[in-house]
Parts: sequence; C-alpha cells; structure tokens
Amino acid sequence: MAEYRSLLVDTDAADRLHIRLNRPESKNAINQTMVDELHAVCSDLEQRPRVLILSGTGGVFASGADIAELRERRSDDALAGINSALFVRIAALPLPVIAAIDGWALGGGAELAYAADFRVASTTARIGNPEVSLGIAAAAGASWRLAELVGEPLAKEILLAGRILTAEEALAVRLVTDVHDADALIPAAHALADRIMAADPLALQYTKALMRAPRDAHPLADNEAQAVLFESEQKFARMTAFLESRNARTKR
Repeated sequence: MAEYRSLLVDTDAADRLHIRLNRPESKNAINQTMVDELHAVCSDLEQRPRVLILSGTGGVFASGADIAELRERRSDDALAGINSALFVRIAALPLPVIAAIDGWALGGGAELAYAADFRVASTTARIGNPEVSLGIAAAAGASWRLAELVGEPLAKEILLAGRILTAEEALAVRLVTDVHDADALIPAAHALADRIMAADPLALQYTKALMRAPRDAHPLADNEAQAVLFESEQKFARMTAFLESRNARTKR
C-alpha cells in the first residue's frame, strides 16, 4: 500500500482495508490531494476486492469539501465532477464500504458517507448538507442518494432547510445502522466487516452489483449472476458443509 499525505492506513488485511481521512488542521476537509489518494485506494480495491472502512481522525469524519479550493473552482471544474466521480467510484467498489462517522460529516463529507453501503456512527455524529448557505448545491450525490436513503421529505429538510441530523435522528431513519460510544465505533465497524466477510466474497460482489443494476436489467441479470455462482467451488463447499452440519444435528 502506498504512503499518503491526507490518508492514514489503519488496517491493511486480506479481507479489509481501513482508511482514515487525515487532515486534522482542516477537520478532514476533502481537497484535491485527498480525492486523488482515494482514487488510488479505489484502484487497489478494484484489483483486489476487500471491504473498505472509511473513518476520520480527531473526532471528525469530514467537515466537507475544502472551502478554499471550492471558492476558486469554476464551471469547468464543476463539469469535471471532481468529487462526484470519486463518490460514484467508491459506491461501485466490488465489496461493501462502511463509513464510520465520528463527529461532523458535513457537505462533501456527508456525501462521501452516503456513497457507502453501511454507515455506523458515534454518539457525537452530526450529518448534514449546508451547501446552499455557501451558494452552491450538494452536487456530489446528496441530491439523489439522500432521498433514496431517507425519503424525499427529510432529504428536503436537510438539503434545502439546513437540518443537521444527530446520531440518534440518523439511526431513527436508518441512515446509520448503529450508534456507539466514540471508543467503540471502529471496533463496531470491524465487527460489521466480520459479519459481511463471513459470506462468500464472490456472492457478495454479485449481490452488490445486482442491487445497483437498473430495474429493467432484472430478472436477466439475477439469472446470469446465479448461473456463475451455481458453478462456483464456494457454493458446493458451503452448501455441503451446511447439509453435513444439519445432518449431524439431526442425529443427536
């Protein structure tokens, strides 16, 4: 794994990669360097699929995009989709992505979390999108992902009226799956990764891809994925183990 200027590699294992956003001087604001380095992380995970855990440092997930950089960006930069292209790539990673949210996840930081498959939060988590107060839109995924995650009425409160969700409010609407004390947040993210990786990695990859496929791709896409999995060694090994275990229990 390469060395990074704005990221810390916390865990680099066979089944998972834990990356911390690490720009404490700016509360982990997402700048161009971080974008480039997260693209490098994606490249690694596309070649060697693993669960990705994303978290912050200093009691903050990510305070947003770097305002000093945003102020200087013009229309060509917007059309290049600097952040939106990254978050689409993160969402499309082969295996699940877990965002472990401690403290602020605002603006681009919230949009990064929305791109994850799972979000777990500390009790101090605060999630929102104040972009319109700065004269821009939440244009890196929040305008469509957030409504899919929490429904249009609440998404409008967040995107148009500046509502910031507490951890408990985010849990109530299932934007996050669990809330933990800060010192238990990362262990909880790893426990979730453990549950995920107890399954067959290939089956996980196909299932995630099927969930992202457009409606009109089904059921053909499902049938084609299942055709591959029906021939996999893991399918036979796991089903044989299940049947043997059930038979053993029956004989007791």
